[in-house]
Amino acid sequence: MSVQDLSFRYNSQTVLRDIRCEARPDEIVAILGPNGAGKTTLLRCMNAMLQPNTGAVMLGDRDILSLSRMEIARSIAHVPQHIEPPRVTAFDAILLGRRPWIGLNVHKDDILKVQAIIEQLHLSALALRHVDAMSGGELQKIVIARALVQEPRVLLLDEPTSSLDLKNQHEIMRFIRSVVHIHHLTALMTMHDLNLALHYADRFVLLKEGMVYAAGGEEVITPELIEEVYGVPVAIQRWGGRNVVVPHADTGDVPESPGISKRTVIGM
Repeated sequence: MSVQDLSFRYNSQTVLRDIRCEARPDEIVAILGPNGAGKTTLLRCMNAMLQPNTGAVMLGDRDILSLSRMEIARSIAHVPQHIEPPRVTAFDAILLGRRPWIGLNVHKDDILKVQAIIEQLHLSALALRHVDAMSGGELQKIVIARALVQEPRVLLLDEPTSSLDLKNQHEIMRFIRSVVHIHHLTALMTMHDLNLALHYADRFVLLKEGMVYAAGGEEVITPELIEEVYGVPVAIQRWGGRNVVVPHADTGDVPESPGISKRTVIGM
């Protein structure tokens, strides 16, 4: 999937301007930026929920606006930030993901595909539970499973770890990384947690005031860039073999932790 010179306005307000970015199979791209930068709007344009004023979103060599809603649903699965869980079992909730492929009746093949996803993602213990009685982490897994049973090429996830505790944040991100690699998907997700993004994403797109401020691999995540985008001074340090973003204290000093020196280290 690629976004080419995309701009979008709500009435007279420009929300996105000249956006260019791309994502490839077997890759997680984190879309980062402060509140109001246009992250969710960009995701909705990628799914044709919103139509850009200029530019295009390309799926392979086809503009997604040239596709029918059914064709889009067969290629792109969207996982929204907020979900109102219905009073159905997890199995039935996942089965709803087959809607782009079935007519009036559910066929044996659809049932088998749901069973296969449940087994593959180790969700058998949740299959007959009602989704409106699940924890946030359990519900998020079911919603992602429902997206996968659509058999999409692209996963779009809007803040998939919002409102989750620390354990479930990492569990969901490991879950997403696993399904992306198993199914050779392209995943783009909006995120607020820079350290979670650094831990799991392959590439990054940073938005500021509706424009792409930087895009690339981990080398683009520098203290200077973070301060310019978020307005917060930080250091980037090594911890456990990974880069970690550490906000400066009010005095301008970086608080020391065991194993982390005050020397800023950039890059991998």
